[in-house]
Amino acid sequence: MNSEFGLNDIVEMKKQHPCGNSIFKITRVGADIKIKCEQCERVIMMPRRDFVKRIKKIVKKHKGEE
Repeated sequence: MNSEFGLNDIVEMKKQHPCGNSIFKITRVGADIKIKCEQCERVIMMPRRDFVKRIKKIVKKHKGEE
């Protein structure tokens, strides 16, 4: 994926979470990315490189102060 993502963006991942949902909210951006499942609210933290490989698309961009 070649687009920029930011804090509080809603993203769809290639693989589903064990709860069956594939939609996540980005809660931390840096060397590591922290995402929260929108269905069960579990938190996953992964290196930025892995996140970029696993993201499918940005569902909704956050429109706020950056």
